[in-house]
This record gives sequence, structure tokens and C-alpha cells, in this order.
Amino acid sequence: MSRPAVELRKVYKVYLLGKIKVVALRNINLKIMPGEFVAIMGASGSGKTTLLNIIGGIDRPTYGDVLIDGVNTIYLSEDELASLRAKKIGFVFQFFNLIPVLNALENVMLPMSLNGGLSKAEMRARAKMLLELVGLGDRLYHKPTELSGGQSQRVAIARALANNPAIVLADEPTGNLDSKSGREIMNLMKKLNKERGQTFIVVTHDPEVASYADRIIRVRDGRIIEDKRKN
Repeated sequence: MSRPAVELRKVYKVYLLGKIKVVALRNINLKIMPGEFVAIMGASGSGKTTLLNIIGGIDRPTYGDVLIDGVNTIYLSEDELASLRAKKIGFVFQFFNLIPVLNALENVMLPMSLNGGLSKAEMRARAKMLLELVGLGDRLYHKPTELSGGQSQRVAIARALANNPAIVLADEPTGNLDSKSGREIMNLMKKLNKERGQTFIVVTHDPEVASYADRIIRVRDGRIIEDKRKN
């Protein structure tokens, strides 16, 4: 059996607000296997985004171990962690986070240029291929202000795939979209998961979004209260 894409062991996250300790995550134990499509659900303040940020190496746990493809990230320096994020993880955010002065092609090329290893021609060819993959082959030179919300999120998904990550993390990816565009984005993510075998982990409060997942993890008060796979 292959090793987990993501493994958390006894993870706690504690924040200090003045002299008050706020426990955002409590004793999280979790394994996500390669190719799974997982939804993490919970109300605002439940700890679901903190959990996603720790999986993605954006934040570090106060206690516990976080393994990405077998690498325990708690022992990595900031530079090593940044390198692992660039190579292994793609991020999709609610508000797209596209660079407004760059067109769609340039936005998708950006992670490749930061990661290195490809010529400019290779980066352009890969970015074009990814934008065609998400249905935006006719919007390569449009800037974010010239795109709809759904189109912008498609660019963000193409950008997340730029370095061929093993894991794609999405934080409320449909939260800033109308219902039709939201369904299109979730259908696209599901298609990419099935065809490319990449692991998708989606944080959401929306049951319709969660219905696309093969496995739903519910979080409350920083704890996993349910972990259920579809039959």
C-alpha cells in the first residue's frame, strides 16, 4: 500500500491572544491517501482553515507531526518548507489571489518561474496547456479584470497545477461565485482528480460542495468529530 499523501499525528495548534491561550486544533490524527478527494467541513471558527493551513505548510503546529508525502515538515527550515510547498502543493483560494497586472498566461507561469527548472518557452507552453485544460484556451491574454469570477477561479486552478503538485488544497473555492459557476468549478476539480490522480482537499461549509468529495471530515472546536467515506 502506498504511503499517505498527508499524515497528521497528535497535532495541536495554540494561539496566544495576550495572556489567553486559544486552542485552534486539538489532537488531530489524520491520514489522506494519494488520489483521494476530501472535504473538510465545519462552521466558522471550527478550525478547518487552520487545519488546511497546517497541511499546506502555511502555518506550523504547536505540537505534533505533519508529514507530506512521507516528509515530516516540522523538521524543515522555512526555506525547505517553501521549497516543499512549491513542488508538492497547489493552492486555490476563495478570492482567487490572481496578480491583477498579469494576464492569465502570466499568472499561471508565475509559480513555475519561482520554482525554476524550465525555460520561458517551456513555461509558456505548460501554462497554455493548463489553461486549455480548464477551458480557457481563448482567454490566455486576458487580465483578471477582464474575466468573470468563474473564469478567474479556473485560472487559479490552472495556477495551482502549474508545478504538477501531488496535493491541491482549496479553501472555500466556490465561496465568491454564483451557484452555476460554483458547480462548474467543483465539476472541474472532480474531473482533474479522477483524470490526473492528484489529491484534492477542499475546505467548505457548503454541503453541496462537500457532496463532490469521496470522504467528508467534520471539524468542531478544533477536533475531528466525524470522518466518513462514501460507499
